[in-house]
Amino acid sequence: MTDGFRTERDSLGEVRVPAGAWYGAQTARAVANFPVSGRRLPATFVRAQAQIKRAAALANEAAGRLAPEVAAALVAAAEAVLRGEHDGQFVVDAFQAGAGTSQNMNLNEVLANLANVALGGERGTYDRVHPNDHANMAQSTNDTIHSAIHVAAALALRDDLLPALAELEAALAEKAVEFAGVVKPGRTHLQDAAPLRLGQEFGAWAAMMRQGRRRLESARDALRELCLGGTAVGTGLNADPRYQGRALAALSEATGEPFRPAADLFEAMQGMDAVVEVAGALRVVATSLRKIADDLRLLASGPRNGLGELRLPAVQPGSSIMPGKINPVLPEMLDMVCCHVMGLDAAVVTAAQMGQLELNVMMPIIALDLLEAVQVLAGGARAFARGCVTGIEADAKACRRGAERNLMTATALAPAIGYERAAELAREALARGLTVRELARERDLLPEAELDRLLDLERLTRNPSDSGAGEA
Repeated sequence: MTDGFRTERDSLGEVRVPAGAWYGAQTARAVANFPVSGRRLPATFVRAQAQIKRAAALANEAAGRLAPEVAAALVAAAEAVLRGEHDGQFVVDAFQAGAGTSQNMNLNEVLANLANVALGGERGTYDRVHPNDHANMAQSTNDTIHSAIHVAAALALRDDLLPALAELEAALAEKAVEFAGVVKPGRTHLQDAAPLRLGQEFGAWAAMMRQGRRRLESARDALRELCLGGTAVGTGLNADPRYQGRALAALSEATGEPFRPAADLFEAMQGMDAVVEVAGALRVVATSLRKIADDLRLLASGPRNGLGELRLPAVQPGSSIMPGKINPVLPEMLDMVCCHVMGLDAAVVTAAQMGQLELNVMMPIIALDLLEAVQVLAGGARAFARGCVTGIEADAKACRRGAERNLMTATALAPAIGYERAAELAREALARGLTVRELARERDLLPEAELDRLLDLERLTRNPSDSGAGEA
């Protein structure tokens, strides 16, 4: 060991490895080979890998293929990785060798070195615990990286994104109740449309989040199906016949997720269809979030020269030059999140289409972009709920005034006076700057009581399918 480095050997020859590193020769080669982005696969992915390695050690011990003391040392090493004690040791660029071989060996080498030292050996000497023979026993990059994508995404959805969307849904639903009596103009094509209630708009947005969570839960179930045990191409070469069941049982117990074997290991290893299904559900959620953010930006536009129906919380100054300006920064943030997620979705789906024959070698970029999409959607939704939605206020007077001036209240008169006369009434009301009610009264089109009944805004905005919800 000289100059802060130690010398290790792999199948290609000698490699200099930093003396204090827990990784070894193959990782050092990958660091030298891929100085691309400086980005690493996220800790959530490394932890999913560690869960798989821990389960594999337990399964191999149970099968009698791994000595108990070696299995115990590997399990302890994996648990240390799960606790985040060695995050700085996972140093391979996210843009790396296809399928994630370098990523797999990075973890194998860390686990082997930790286990060797625990058993009285030294770093870089693999006499007792070898990265390939023991840490990678009954495994291949091809089945473990694929499975780690599923495990990491399933857990990230469960623990991060789904709770964030539930929080946002609850905040929107609370506003739907708060604004249930606020009547306002509807708009389609950005033009006047039949009136509705502000609470109904917020209720629709809450329903979008509820539906988005349902779609994600459905897609998440597909992630529970793993190709673990298929090893290189799906045949299970070098794995004990009992390995798959035992490894999945250990993994399920440790994570609290009911992971199950793929119905067809060859299909599961060749394709990334479950990931594409999840990406599609994420895209739907991003689409809904972007619609909500843009709607809020429109409804809060102003404060004096826009729609001005809503007031968003003033969380920071909006301009470096215009004093007193407040911008809708949290909806703008959410829009940016959604745009980013759409781009990540395109990368994930494109990479998923690039599988050839028995393997998709684009798995590292799939892992990076899928998990990033989950992370930023969760963070964006949570910040939006807490910093914006919970503090929204309605300008009920502006909403009511807009509803009274809404030309499309003429729609309510059409059954009584006919479509053509109602259309003529709307056009003349616009030309003369009158409300539909004022012009109908001037023309004496209907008895006053009938006019009041037909143009009653509360009646017009009642939702018959909602069992009275939205009543003033």
